[in-house]
Amino acid sequence: MVNAAADTERRTRDRTPAAHASGLGATQLNPFGDLHTLQHLSARLARSLRGVFEPLLRQEVRAWAEPLSVQRFADYRAERSEALTAWLPMIMSPQGATGLCVLDGHFVFELLDLFFGGTGSVPPVLPPEFSPAAEALVTRIGASIAGPLGTAWEPLAKIDFTPTRVEVNPAMLATDADDAMIVTRFGIAAGEHAPVFIDLLYPVTALKPHAPTLTGKVLDKAEANPAWRTALTRAAMNVRFPIRSVLAEPVVPLSLLMNLKAGDVIPISFGPDVPVMVGGDCLGKGTVGTSNGHAAVRLTSIAIPEGQDS
Repeated sequence: MVNAAADTERRTRDRTPAAHASGLGATQLNPFGDLHTLQHLSARLARSLRGVFEPLLRQEVRAWAEPLSVQRFADYRAERSEALTAWLPMIMSPQGATGLCVLDGHFVFELLDLFFGGTGSVPPVLPPEFSPAAEALVTRIGASIAGPLGTAWEPLAKIDFTPTRVEVNPAMLATDADDAMIVTRFGIAAGEHAPVFIDLLYPVTALKPHAPTLTGKVLDKAEANPAWRTALTRAAMNVRFPIRSVLAEPVVPLSLLMNLKAGDVIPISFGPDVPVMVGGDCLGKGTVGTSNGHAAVRLTSIAIPEGQDS
């Protein structure tokens, strides 16, 4: 685990690839194909997990996302050892589906000892169940993950994750053994110690409505090329807008207009401030005068758009 000597940077396991495989009903198991966007989402979430586990481990950690897979829940359960495992259901709203956060029991007891001021020691033989304090810690971890998880999903769909009650026996979960699950795995490592792994599982049926976005190839908009952003800013700042000032808008009857002839005078009057317009919007008000021999308007006030405070 985190406090053990490092012998590998990845957990070795046989995993069903997320892409369509040939034969044996793989098409029914994974209707999406290559889940490019979900893999990208997991990589972004991994960066946020550092803020969840560094306070618990009391040291700087590295976090990364493993390649995801699509499996039957029964196959996923069979891959895990019989050792104590925390199965934390995560209600997905508004879909109403249930995802899972899965943590190794050894890691949970290590975090529990650190939480109460210890050195991260773990009992040589794990008990068959978690203590109330351990269950509370797992629920707290799930709540801490739920926020960054919802934020990571926000560009694709509005999904809120709410942890419920920790289970030790996966047979007690509402998830059926034949349900297809998308398994996303995250590695957490401190210093030179061997990593631990945390799994987040999503039901395939809950994500089917988002299939078009989950399979698209995307770029991280938060990492835009600085040169491109600078060029875009300069181009936007050079966009031209027509500015005009309305000195007066006299109103005369139609009879006067019909009788107008060259030399007639239409009297106008305007106050000390005249409106300054940009397109169809009022930029503000100003005073008419001259500048360098040209007629000009000196701005005396700027209009405040509706809905904004002064």
